[in-house]
Amino acid sequence: MTIRFDWRPSLLDPDFPAADLAQLHDAVDAATPFNRLAWLRGAELALEPTQRLRVLLGWHGEHLVLCLPLVHGRERKAGMAWPVVRHLGFPLSDRLALLATAQALPAMPRVLEEIRRELPHAWLQLSELLAADGALASWREYSSYSACAISCRAPEHRIVAADREEARDKPLRYELRRAKKRCAEIDARVIRVNPDGEGMDALLDFIGAVEQASWKGADGLGIFSGARRQQWMRSALRELAADGCVRVVLLEHQGRCISYRLGLLERGRLYDYNIAFLPDYASLGSGRLLLDEWIRWGLDDGWQWVDASRVSLSRSSHQLHERMNGQVEHQRWSFYSRRPDGLLLGLADRLWQTLKPHVKTWRERRAARPPKESRP
Repeated sequence: MTIRFDWRPSLLDPDFPAADLAQLHDAVDAATPFNRLAWLRGAELALEPTQRLRVLLGWHGEHLVLCLPLVHGRERKAGMAWPVVRHLGFPLSDRLALLATAQALPAMPRVLEEIRRELPHAWLQLSELLAADGALASWREYSSYSACAISCRAPEHRIVAADREEARDKPLRYELRRAKKRCAEIDARVIRVNPDGEGMDALLDFIGAVEQASWKGADGLGIFSGARRQQWMRSALRELAADGCVRVVLLEHQGRCISYRLGLLERGRLYDYNIAFLPDYASLGSGRLLLDEWIRWGLDDGWQWVDASRVSLSRSSHQLHERMNGQVEHQRWSFYSRRPDGLLLGLADRLWQTLKPHVKTWRERRAARPPKESRP
């Protein structure tokens, strides 16, 4: 089967085939909101000056069967700066499908050749992918070293009619009752918001102020932290809201937002993307209350799933773990080229993977030692 490749310098160009990409997105069952053009264009606006975007398109006849937006730049690892290629959106895109149809799969070795020719690199890493084994396994034999790891097991909750009743889990039921009681005492109200594109900026001002006042804002880790991330979120969420993909649940007190959850809706699945609350109201337990509202909204509007989107693999405290009845695994694929820098970096990575368990054990033992008594 003949696949014609086409490199584009930007997703923002007026002649970019946006309609074809939308059809491709709809044709890939695993596609998520983070594969949508609106999200990717926002991510492009947030690129650093040292990063270079190239978009690889694959055509079968007149049909777009592959789209890989890739970012080339230098990253520090093992004390040195290496040429690295990543999928556009890293690290704020929570879950990605590889936008490739079945027609494109036989051409995947040629896809890797195209990437290495256009974007020479030591290391190619694609993170947060869903079930990409069938598409990417063929790249292993063309790499000096490759690795696939589970980067995330995101909890999900299937919405069922029984969710209209109180939670069966006794501790969760107690926490929800307490949160409702405390909110009622200060007359705080839960509000659902289904924004359109025109009203999105005002809503982002409303909820962005909450994040800036929270620990996320203080540590510079929020989705609205810094001018580039703000530009990304405003552009992406405005367009996604225009497409009907954005949902927000708020806890409002005296006309002021004191807590919120922001979600992206795709094919009956609500991706719980971001949460923040004002520190002065931390004792309310608003997170569980708003998560419960997601589920009740889903019952009213016919959603099938509420999904944590992404969590830490080893230290997750996401409240959906209390209600989950399934998990979604994300894969992280790493491919090291056969260039000298790829050979060296691949060797360093293998050495680190060998030493890592021993280093972890040493650190745990050191942390467990009692502190030495200071001399008088």
